[in-house]
Amino acid sequence: MIMDISTTTGRIRAWCDMQFVDHGLVRAVYNNLYDLGGGMYRSSQPSPAQLRRYKARFGLRTVINLRGAHGYGSYALEREACGQLGIPLHDVKLYSRTPPEIEEVHAMDELFKSIQYPALLHCKSGADRAGLGAALYRILHLGHPVEAAMSELGWKYGHFKQAKTGVLDFFFATYVARNRQSPIGFLEWVNTEYNRLEMHDRFRAEGWASLIVDKVLHRE
Repeated sequence: MIMDISTTTGRIRAWCDMQFVDHGLVRAVYNNLYDLGGGMYRSSQPSPAQLRRYKARFGLRTVINLRGAHGYGSYALEREACGQLGIPLHDVKLYSRTPPEIEEVHAMDELFKSIQYPALLHCKSGADRAGLGAALYRILHLGHPVEAAMSELGWKYGHFKQAKTGVLDFFFATYVARNRQSPIGFLEWVNTEYNRLEMHDRFRAEGWASLIVDKVLHRE
């Protein structure tokens, strides 16, 4: 349920929740903000003050919230701030510990085609879901090679391949391995060969490292 900020008490509660429960105090110091090119930026959850700053600095015209609508105070305050600034807010639910659904990949593709730029995509910390969204943006919208776009899932953003979130690396690395066997477009692979549940089970059994070492790098 979205927090009610229509009263002073509700607004104070939402602000405290954003800062102390949803880790807003950390993001106030470091917002994990990076320029992806083509008018897209990635970051952690922005506060209303940060949104106003990005509007003034970048001319921000769209915000993509990869957390989906949620009950933290940060969402209620973000939604209000976007409304006040005249910035459309798109709520998309991505996940950090399971491979993306085929429909989610296509939804992101359509969103990148339809929104106004400059735009900002964000999750909570700007590490995992923002990394997935950023990689998909570079692949689907900018036409970057998947190998290059995978760098959006990196330690400098707070993403760690060795954790359960490594399933996102596994998703892209599986495509890279398949494409090296015989060329196939990323969306064609997603549409015709990709099996999310099978990949999730494989990742739990093998981990991402075995795929990269054995099938991509061809190490002995």
